[in-house]
Amino acid sequence: MLDQTRIDDLRIREVAPQQLFINGRSVPARDGQVMDVISPIDGQILTTIADAGSADVDAAVQAARQVFQQGSWSRMAPAQRKKVMHRIADLIEREALALAVLGVRDNGTEINMAFNAEPGSAAGTFRFYAESIDKVYGEIAPTADSVLGLIHREPVGVVAAIVPWNFPLMIAAWKMAPALAAGNSVVLKPAEGASLSLLRLAELCSEAGLPDGVLNVVTGQGRVAGEAIGLHPDIDVLAFTGSGLVGRKLLEYSARSNLKRVYLELGGKSPNIVFADAPDLQQAAQVSAMGIFRNSGQVCVAGSRLLVERRIHDEFVALLSQVAGTLRVGDPLQLSSQVGAVASREQLDKDLQHVAQARQEGAELVTGGTRIHAETGGFYMQPTVFAGVQPEMTLAREEVFGPVLGVIPFADEAEALRIANGTEYGLAAAVWTGSLSRAHRMIRAVQAGVVHVNCYGGADVTVPLGGVKQSGNGVDKSLHALDKYTDLKTAWIQL
Repeated sequence: MLDQTRIDDLRIREVAPQQLFINGRSVPARDGQVMDVISPIDGQILTTIADAGSADVDAAVQAARQVFQQGSWSRMAPAQRKKVMHRIADLIEREALALAVLGVRDNGTEINMAFNAEPGSAAGTFRFYAESIDKVYGEIAPTADSVLGLIHREPVGVVAAIVPWNFPLMIAAWKMAPALAAGNSVVLKPAEGASLSLLRLAELCSEAGLPDGVLNVVTGQGRVAGEAIGLHPDIDVLAFTGSGLVGRKLLEYSARSNLKRVYLELGGKSPNIVFADAPDLQQAAQVSAMGIFRNSGQVCVAGSRLLVERRIHDEFVALLSQVAGTLRVGDPLQLSSQVGAVASREQLDKDLQHVAQARQEGAELVTGGTRIHAETGGFYMQPTVFAGVQPEMTLAREEVFGPVLGVIPFADEAEALRIANGTEYGLAAAVWTGSLSRAHRMIRAVQAGVVHVNCYGGADVTVPLGGVKQSGNGVDKSLHALDKYTDLKTAWIQL
């Protein structure tokens, strides 16, 4: 049970200016540049972070490469690596509330969600991959008796991870933990607007016994530090979660440099499909509302396109709007708040521009659509529902990444599929139906990496998360994620 008094004590702690974390030490950017950290809670400067340049990225990569070649982690016995990763999870759990509050002050996620989704998820992810270390085996090929074919798994070397601002701890753990479990070194680039909890995580990893240089954190601007990572010739694998525009640039940087493997988890415009035979329309409305409005819609798998069978359309929109209208939007560090802040003024402006464009294109604004609590200086927006949305409208095609939902009616299963698949994205989807046959048909037919049935969200680290089409390639989570961070080496032995 979270305690408001404890949260209030943590929220007033001064946050010292933050530096880079390279080779086990906190160091300033070589040119001394810093960036302000603006809290979305009140729009005030919270602290500063180092603004890394290409020389800082190079120092981090050199440290990662040197320790990898030395083998203090890459060749450590799997059972010993396992112990270190379990200690990392222990320390995350020890500081869970402090990490969650620090992250909320940085990016505005409501504390009830942040506590479980950030340190809670990260600790569980480290434990999962810690346990995988001594349970993933090589193979013996089915060769002729005169030959022995061995297939070894080896760490790739230096892994770079660039992660977004919406769930920095959770998503960083999805990339760091399997990369570290496999024996790699990691260079982590947080988002400009959510670096604080990851810098603290690096300190905890060092405290847990991770050798110096195995994890390095470089903060700063994507167009500088991120580009330097993408172009660096000594990075073997780059794992990224973020926008399609940046994902394309990273692929270009790979082609211009050393052809590093680039794994991308990009945007989504996920269809949430409600059929008239859904078991419980009230529950579907409640879950669908939180599937788009939690974390102010800043969730890659958010169900931002709601497809509703025409004969229940009006009833369902009324139920959904009632839920949206009663959600408590406010200070994300208040336990009573159900929806927190939009992460930045820039993102809030983009969200409001999408509202204006949807109205201009003829969509019907049912509820919300405006900034609220402006007197606090923070960045808050009403949960927003549009009806009368057509598949060709901008709201139905482009990722908003805000608390804005478009409702699209459909006549039958065939039309629902045409609309659902009529987008460049393919990250997530949901189907609400009482028919087991229809559920299985839709799972197969909807083009998405994850399809929920009679729920939205909730999958854990045991199953993969990845997209199709322009939502990316490769997967986070599950044992399948280890494939990104290991190479296969064949030993062909004549007997």
